[in-house]
Amino acid sequence: MRNVGVRGFTLIELLIVVVIIGILAAIAIPKFGATKERAYIAAMKSDLRNMATAQDGYLFDNQVYTTAFTTGVFRLSAGVSTYAVAATTGGWMATVAHEQTNVKCYIFGGSAYTANGPATREGTAACQ
Repeated sequence: MRNVGVRGFTLIELLIVVVIIGILAAIAIPKFGATKERAYIAAMKSDLRNMATAQDGYLFDNQVYTTAFTTGVFRLSAGVSTYAVAATTGGWMATVAHEQTNVKCYIFGGSAYTANGPATREGTAACQ
């Protein structure tokens, strides 16, 4: 019987692979965190645009804006909470926040409100 040779990896080769994987993970994890925050902000902006559509529909039906949305009319995404909603017969404004980020998003509509936080164009959500 002849020994054909030992097969396998040496300890140094395995350590080099572990170090390379560690370096790649150190690069990828911060980028993943930023991606999650962008997703939370996108969810908040989407909710505000949906709220604007719901406000327009409510105004059409009732000739007034509303501060109270029932679940049949409008529902926020998971993790998003309404920070403030104000409405008059001439306009409305809203601010939302997400439980996973410190960023808040703002929107306004109608003639009674001219700006809400960083939102400077009617019906356009802005965050800070």
